[in-house]
Amino acid sequence: MKPERDQNNRESYKTNWWVFGEPRRDLRPALEGLPRYIATIETSKHRTFQFLEAEIVPDNKLIVIANGDGAHLAILSSKPHLAWTSHVGGLLEDRPVYVKTTCFDPFPFPDPPEPLKAKLRALGEELDATRKRVQAEHSDLTLTGLYNVLEKVKAGATLSAAEEDVKTRGLVLVLKDLHNQIDAATAEAYGWPADLSDEQILERLVALNTEPAREEAQGFVRWLRPEYQIPRFAKTAPAPRTGDLDFAEAEEPLTAALPAFPKDRYEQPLAIEAALAAHGQPLDAAALARLFKGKTSEARQKRIAEVLTTLAKYGRVVALDGGRFAARRAA
Repeated sequence: MKPERDQNNRESYKTNWWVFGEPRRDLRPALEGLPRYIATIETSKHRTFQFLEAEIVPDNKLIVIANGDGAHLAILSSKPHLAWTSHVGGLLEDRPVYVKTTCFDPFPFPDPPEPLKAKLRALGEELDATRKRVQAEHSDLTLTGLYNVLEKVKAGATLSAAEEDVKTRGLVLVLKDLHNQIDAATAEAYGWPADLSDEQILERLVALNTEPAREEAQGFVRWLRPEYQIPRFAKTAPAPRTGDLDFAEAEEPLTAALPAFPKDRYEQPLAIEAALAAHGQPLDAAALARLFKGKTSEARQKRIAEVLTTLAKYGRVVALDGGRFAARRAA
């Protein structure tokens, strides 16, 4: 181990070569005091979320959401969130990749009234418990296997004898019904019809995506874990009341709510594509650079222009006249 770690560019890995990794300074405080948390596998054929007990230490292949609320597990498992992640997430060969900065951070969660939130919470708990019970009773059943059969059932495809067995023992029809109920309840939480297509859902989510920035500029933040987030991340100044807001100057503070431009070159294309889709209008590299925090340096503009050219080459965005680019559905 030591000879390998001696070649590592990360100083802490060299110095503490016998330690598996290093403390995650943001993750560990967020998980402290939680009896469980939500996790999803970073790269997976089917996007599923489940509760893990606090005693389980997540490895680097898991995306962790420091939240133990069944309502949030239900929303993350719903059609709106899955449609969003399939559009803004990455791909490894043919498998979707869940990227926190594009799939979770900008996702506009609904803010339903408490009775509907309680309904979502119950559905999330039942979904998680049903899958865990099935796997506890049948050690050969995996989530991938269950959802392979579930997708074929949804498509009305003919099942083999082995798949029929998975369908029966794995309570696949129960899982299908739970997902249908979660989709309907989540649509209700947004105030949407339950039969929207993925394209219609994405259009509405993109529109909603701009609202949190405007609300936060006006002093209103929709915290997912207020008891944890407010003491750590809320501004010290009290939020202004509606009557105190100066809407004529409300656009200026929006820059504080802009996302950071990723340092990771592999995350930059996803962030650029998401920003372009969220804006909804064709933009050039300079205008896109202003959609991220910090100074719009020439180096950043050049990098964004390079990424846009590559995205256009692979059909992820559309190149237009005048050096402008558009998201596929906004072209």
